[in-house]
Amino acid sequence: MTSLKALNPVALALDDLTDLARVGFRGTDSAAYLQERGYQLPPQPNQALRQGDGSWVARLSASEYLLLGSFTDLGAKVAIEEAQWTQDSRRNYLLPRQDSHAWLQLAGPQGSAVMAKLCGVDLRAEAFPLGAVAQTSAARINVIVVNAGGDGLYILFDRASLQYFRAAVLDAMEEFQP
Repeated sequence: MTSLKALNPVALALDDLTDLARVGFRGTDSAAYLQERGYQLPPQPNQALRQGDGSWVARLSASEYLLLGSFTDLGAKVAIEEAQWTQDSRRNYLLPRQDSHAWLQLAGPQGSAVMAKLCGVDLRAEAFPLGAVAQTSAARINVIVVNAGGDGLYILFDRASLQYFRAAVLDAMEEFQP
């Protein structure tokens, strides 16, 4: 991917990150639980924060969080969070996402233009800054989009739709490819 960008600054890349760990937590005590575990949390819903290790915490609602694994450790820390979670007296509930959500990364300077062909939300940097989260519809399926800055757009959606949605994004990318 890097060599393509070096040769062509308008190149786009679509990578499947579905094998990288991700997990959710929901409940009124989830924020405290995650902070105890060392995570920095976004102050409001529909925001995400990159963590020091390269993972991301996306806040989807007042009490729901989505952890996205890091390339640095191949998602190991997030996978451990899921494996070590146990129900206790706190209102903090595990939301496994590995089997329910596929994860694509759309990288390149025309990523928002590609998504404009599939989605009604303005994902240009001016309207959708670093760390912004959109929970919307694209190509007729529900998606979660995270602006991951230099890493591009992270797009999460129903895993059963991976083949369909990947094909839709690749089709939308065609006009922007050299």
